[in-house]
Amino acid sequence: QVQVVESGGGLVQAGGSLRLSCVASGIMFSINTMGWYRQAPGKQRELVASITSTSSTNYADSVKGRFTISRDNAKNTVYLQMNSLKPEDTAVYYCNVGGYFTRSWPRRSFDSWGQGTQVTVSS
Repeated sequence: QVQVVESGGGLVQAGGSLRLSCVASGIMFSINTMGWYRQAPGKQRELVASITSTSSTNYADSVKGRFTISRDNAKNTVYLQMNSLKPEDTAVYYCNVGGYFTRSWPRRSFDSWGQGTQVTVSS
């Protein structure tokens, strides 16, 4: 089992910045893709940004140029730097980590979610 814990959410004024962090912990695992999703009230969860093990990134059109995803493989951590925040960025942000357990054969994969962190942008 791989546990995922997010931090860094909060209340910020429009135009401000926040940095989210997400740490994955467990035993004998390797991470492939790490990503951030968000869910606003009454809306479906959507992908915000993702990053592969080779640091290839993907962003939602709505955050391109404002958000930056990065990862520290040594710390099993992924970050989301959010700049120029808008009220429409208000949502619960979830971290998702996918990979496999290195000691299992056949290979057993995992897909773990954090509990979410609230980001509120006031106008």
